[in-house]
Amino acid sequence: QGAQIIVFPEDGIHGFNFTRSSIYPYLDFVLHSHSGKWNPCREPYLFNDTEVIQRLSCMALKNKIFLVANLGTKQPCEHTDPHCPPDGRYQFNTNVAFDDDGTLVATYRKHNLYFEYAFDTPPEPDYKHFDTPFAGKFGMFTCFDILFFEPAVNLIRQYNLKQIVYPTAWMNQLPLLSAVEFQQGFATAFNVNILAANIHHPTLGMTGSGIYTPVKSFIYHNMESYGGKLIVAEIPVITTDHETNVESNERFRENLHDSCRTFTSTSLDDQVCFKEQEETPGRVSEKGNVQLPPPFYAEMMYDNFTFVPVWGEKGELQVCANTLCCYLNYRRAVLTDELYALGVFDGLHTVHGTYYVQACALVKCGGLSFSTCGQEVTDAAALIDFQLWGNMSTPYIFPLLLTSGITLDFADHMGWKNNHYFMSKNRTSSGLLTAALYGRWYEKD
Repeated sequence: QGAQIIVFPEDGIHGFNFTRSSIYPYLDFVLHSHSGKWNPCREPYLFNDTEVIQRLSCMALKNKIFLVANLGTKQPCEHTDPHCPPDGRYQFNTNVAFDDDGTLVATYRKHNLYFEYAFDTPPEPDYKHFDTPFAGKFGMFTCFDILFFEPAVNLIRQYNLKQIVYPTAWMNQLPLLSAVEFQQGFATAFNVNILAANIHHPTLGMTGSGIYTPVKSFIYHNMESYGGKLIVAEIPVITTDHETNVESNERFRENLHDSCRTFTSTSLDDQVCFKEQEETPGRVSEKGNVQLPPPFYAEMMYDNFTFVPVWGEKGELQVCANTLCCYLNYRRAVLTDELYALGVFDGLHTVHGTYYVQACALVKCGGLSFSTCGQEVTDAAALIDFQLWGNMSTPYIFPLLLTSGITLDFADHMGWKNNHYFMSKNRTSSGLLTAALYGRWYEKD
């Protein structure tokens, strides 16, 4: 189909459920510090135990295509090395990239392992990228890495990368961490193109791949069938002059702090600066003492969210936790028999990984009782116009917009305004499942 680069999923070659010793026969030897240019297809004899690497290299060469794949690798180590495991070898979850001549151009060892007892964490994070004639530099990381500063964010910032290859074996977790939802949020936040290849394994909840640009996504998400799908798309190369949204977020926030200090009454586009002591940002209700609905608590994504119900056809809501306050302005086109809620979480997430989250989320609840808010929901009918904003403390904010049937939409507007990050949308293309600002406060991990 004329593709210039192909990306395969994590664990796609060897599969799952290995112990450290049972995976050993399947590991290839890869010298990660290998500085020379090695072409395994043309020079198979340089190293022993490189059958998989040789096959991949020959596929790239024969088809004249850049190829990225994930496999298990091994590397012997000396006991004088303080990190060396007791059995005298490292075992890594590794991505390899080949150019269209079959040359091995980059290897990346996964840094943030997700309960992978067969593998070791590399002593130092790898910052790996490779050059292509058709789209410049591609950065490379794997699966769980996408949630952390090292090495993913650091790699993108340090090398000003605009295209990312991303093998993954991602277990979907609604409402905020479905694969396609977060992959798109990442592409939008960092203004990058992402080629995300997820393994297709519905019984393990693993499905959802895509080719993402900051403004358009080509995705495949299917929990029913066992056949995977090859996604092929032609996308524009992002050139490096445009800064990432995160960078402009940081600049914007600094400028806002200044403008708020200098002109306490007016700032950008004549909006009153949100003062710390104000109850709601920049607006007082006409009636003066509107009864806000009562907050309630429910577990979402294993975190204790504070929610307020989203009732009626329109309204303004706020909900706070710790230092984070979330605000919602909404109007529903037609009142459907569905319960929605606005939730906030500002704290350390500790289940299946430890990382600090600041989230403002408008979600559809599983049923009509408060206790169902935070459940995994895949279908919705309500079309809601909304503006969602929060006084986030981190510039790293992933805008999530998920619609009925696990399809994606893009916000009309998003960005910083008066020290608050906002996202707005007039009418989603189908029923709203989740609209969220998912902030990662890396320093507090």
